[in-house]
Amino acid sequence: MKLAEVRLQEGESLENALRRFKRKVQTEDIIKDVKRHSYYLKPGEKRRVKQALARKRARKKIESRIKFQQLEPLLPSSGLPFRRTRFG
Repeated sequence: MKLAEVRLQEGESLENALRRFKRKVQTEDIIKDVKRHSYYLKPGEKRRVKQALARKRARKKIESRIKFQQLEPLLPSSGLPFRRTRFG
């Protein structure tokens, strides 16, 4: 398990060092790692969770493509901003 380490610089306040520490913990994904190791998943459960996440990602990708395709005809061909009229 990796540990984040922040050394106090000369003249630096404790609040700034704590802020740097929190940022370092976030970038190194230490919290995510701790949560993942906080309980044991059997290999079958791990596989099911992984497949469920993959299905969720695929569904979101398809939904975003459908949404973009529905918006596509509304975009002007010239690329200039336009104003839609109420009756046209």
